[in-house]
Amino acid sequence: MEPSANARTVESYEEIAAEYARETSGNRVLAPALARLAETVPAGRALEIGSGPGWDADQLEDAGLTVRRTDITQAFIDLQRARGKQADRLDAINDDLGGPYDAVVTLHVLQHVEPEDLPTVLSKVAGALRPGGRFLVSIPRGEGAGWEVGESGSPYYRALRTKEQFIDALQAAGFTPEWSDQSPHDTGWLVVLAQLR
Repeated sequence: MEPSANARTVESYEEIAAEYARETSGNRVLAPALARLAETVPAGRALEIGSGPGWDADQLEDAGLTVRRTDITQAFIDLQRARGKQADRLDAINDDLGGPYDAVVTLHVLQHVEPEDLPTVLSKVAGALRPGGRFLVSIPRGEGAGWEVGESGSPYYRALRTKEQFIDALQAAGFTPEWSDQSPHDTGWLVVLAQLR
């Protein structure tokens, strides 16, 4: 059986995890969104899905949150453990997310989830949160899905969504968006902080 698009994307990240960590070290583009979450759930317990090298978890922990760092890519888990951090392997599509958490964070991750799996993942996030918990998420805006080849030469599956499509999906899963930020043009990233109803 041919591996899923998500599994093939994970294979690509396994190959370039160290390079990705170097390229993203010191990247603070999402710092304002992370700071907003930390203000909303001060000293809370958060699950991060797709921690990668762990830079965002570092910021949240510096702000006083307790973060369960997770990733599906073993190379990222190994990188974090080499930094002295605890990180668990977690497949957001197939695994139980645990909880309840005060917040769930998934940045630069859901683009790799196939459209038919997105409602399942969002429902699982909702199920892992305490009532009133927060979800901080980013997605690339646009339309369509398919394969892209990164600068590393590795292929990645990406499913793009318009802001309206993604907000509708969040609301269907039981979330009320309370803050968002996006690039000024039609493509680029959308970041949403939503509260579980």
